[in-house]
Amino acid sequence: MSKSASRARLHDIIRKRSFGRGEITLASGRKSDFYFNLKPTMLDPEGAALLAELTYEALKDDQLDFVGGLEMGAVPLAGAIAQLSWLKGHPIAAFFVRKKPKEHGARLAIEGLAKDENLQGKRVVVVEDVTTTGGSAMKAVEALREAGANVVLVFTMVDREEGASETFAQAGIPFRSLYKASEFLKS
Repeated sequence: MSKSASRARLHDIIRKRSFGRGEITLASGRKSDFYFNLKPTMLDPEGAALLAELTYEALKDDQLDFVGGLEMGAVPLAGAIAQLSWLKGHPIAAFFVRKKPKEHGARLAIEGLAKDENLQGKRVVVVEDVTTTGGSAMKAVEALREAGANVVLVFTMVDREEGASETFAQAGIPFRSLYKASEFLKS
C-alpha cells in the first residue's frame, strides 16, 4: 500500500474507532465538543500496523536510539514501532515512562531498559497518541532528561492543535504529528 493510501486508510480507522463528538473534559482540564480515544485504533490489528508503519516512515531518518513516552498512550505505539523497526533492519528500542515510579521492586520511573542499559546521551523520540497542550509529553521529557537522554523530537499521532506546538517550541523540542485534529473536524 502506498504511503498516501496507508494514511487515508488509517484516517478512516481513527474516524470510525477513535473519534467522537460530545462534550468532554480533557486531561488538560479544558472542555471540548470532540474527542479522540486512540486506544481502540492502537489495539486494532490493522490500526496498530498502520500507526507503526506511518510513524516508522516519519522517524526512520532521525537516527534514533529509543522510542517511547508516558504510560499508557505511548506503550502500544512504542512496542509496535520497535517491532517494525527490527523487521525493517533498523532497530529502535522501546521504553515507557511511568506516571509515578513503582513503590516496590526496582522502583523505576523508566521501564524497558535492561539492567546494564541507560539513556545517557541516547537520541530519544517521545511518542504520544493524542496531544492537546503537551503537558503529558513534557512529563516524559523531564524524566528522560533527568536520565540523561537527548530528547530530539516529540511525535504525536493526533495533534489537537491546542497549544502543544508552543509548549514544545518553548522547551526547544521539535514537534511533529501524523494528523491534525482539523483533518477530522472538517470531514
